[in-house]
Amino acid sequence: MNNNDQLDSFDSSKRRIALETLLADGGLPEISETAGINMHLHSFFSFNASDYSPSRLAWEARKQGLYAAGLCDFDVLEGLEEFLDAGYMLGLRTSVSLETRAFFTQMASMDINSPGEPGVTYVMGAGFARVPQENSPQYSMLLSLQNQADARNRSLVNRINDVLPELAIDYDEDVMRLTPGGCPTERHIVRAYGGKMKSVFDAPARFNKYLADLLGITEQEAVTVAGNNVELEEKLRGKLVKRGGVGYEPPTAKTFPPLNSFIDWVRECEAIPMIAWLDGTTPGEKDAGKLVERMVDLGACAINIIPDRNHNISDLAARELKIQKLDEIVRLAQEYNMPVNIGTEMNKAGQPDFDDLNCHALRPFRQIFMDGARIMVGHTLMSRFANYSYTGAAENEYAGKTADKNEFFARVGALPVFTRRLVEKISEKEPDQALSVFKDSAHAGSWLL
Repeated sequence: MNNNDQLDSFDSSKRRIALETLLADGGLPEISETAGINMHLHSFFSFNASDYSPSRLAWEARKQGLYAAGLCDFDVLEGLEEFLDAGYMLGLRTSVSLETRAFFTQMASMDINSPGEPGVTYVMGAGFARVPQENSPQYSMLLSLQNQADARNRSLVNRINDVLPELAIDYDEDVMRLTPGGCPTERHIVRAYGGKMKSVFDAPARFNKYLADLLGITEQEAVTVAGNNVELEEKLRGKLVKRGGVGYEPPTAKTFPPLNSFIDWVRECEAIPMIAWLDGTTPGEKDAGKLVERMVDLGACAINIIPDRNHNISDLAARELKIQKLDEIVRLAQEYNMPVNIGTEMNKAGQPDFDDLNCHALRPFRQIFMDGARIMVGHTLMSRFANYSYTGAAENEYAGKTADKNEFFARVGALPVFTRRLVEKISEKEPDQALSVFKDSAHAGSWLL
């Protein structure tokens, strides 16, 4: 097994050794001020299409010369220390986010950003600087998110097993083993059912016949679907778990955490509550102004966008509409002085490694997206080493002056990459001393450490 493979081992010590070995081999490119960013990367602690670990994500980002990268997993912070430490080791600007699904009571009757699940909204906490301490209220809430996700998953599997007993899987044996963090996603469940189908119907003809009957397509169409694993998993996901699927159950406020509780928890962790925007075309997102206003009232203060959804589209009319929607949401973010976080997720094969901010559709937003990344990086550094977070001490210091706060955090995030040597130096200082270093360095444009 080579070092790249070892980077994705479920054994964290093997991942660490592999990363150190790859770093020692050298050959990493210089990082340019015009390099790309990807601040929304899922690892194998939630679901990554290539089963990449946090270390592998950091390595691939650094190898490609990215300006900054951000980890974002569902309901867990298992990769936080690994990803941040990999960034210091490799010389990569980093941040860590947590994503979940919550219930938005004010919009309970409409689809927001999770099609087929009225009232349910994907939402993020960005810039976690540390995992909550065990036995703290914040840690209890983190466990609650994981327990609710686990309960939803098990209930989903039970419903599918009841309808399709020939494909019945064991959640603990067949799903839990697919991720080292103990918090699988519905994509893991779909993958487990796909694997069970292949083992039960091991002859191609039998598999294609069953798949055709399951999906309601011809056997010839089934042959095409079966030959493309990405399409196969997407078709199975639609048939098994999405609205109209055999395991679908309408969401309720009892099965998801309340949105306001999640946002409050993110702030208690001194992270940044972040709207997760889909593409602006769902009933809940069509009136972007009302959505953002409601989210801001609950405490959200940043927004996440997956730009690829709004411009990498073959249908010209749909592309034009979605680019208009992208422009609208970015303008709203500026109006509210909300940092914009972007990325490509990497939880589905075919998604780009990072967005091309020089392409025609995204070039107008380049500076806004880069500043958003810098704010996340600056917040992470100051929260981790100076107890000075965007939503904590800085919110009090910059009361009513969010634009000034954004400018300062972006200047810190724009400083040269924070290396292990700088970590050692800043760790010797008290938080107030560390904050002075950050402020002086931001003013000077270089590390005064």
